[in-house]
Amino acid sequence: MARMCYVCGKHPGSGNKVSHANNKSRRRWLPNLQPARIVDAEGVRRRVRVCTSCLSANKITKAPKMEMAQS
Repeated sequence: MARMCYVCGKHPGSGNKVSHANNKSRRRWLPNLQPARIVDAEGVRRRVRVCTSCLSANKITKAPKMEMAQS
């Protein structure tokens, strides 16, 4: 599943869109995913999609920025 949080596994929810006339049609609720560069358990830098609730709860270890070599 492409739209899934790397940490908690949050994925799209589904249900009905209900109009004022009580007409129902299917819809989806997408999680708020953001790309993040992290350091995983093996110490490898990865770019993953993480939901904002996991980002604000510090459930990941962000990778330090790569420094440019000065010549």
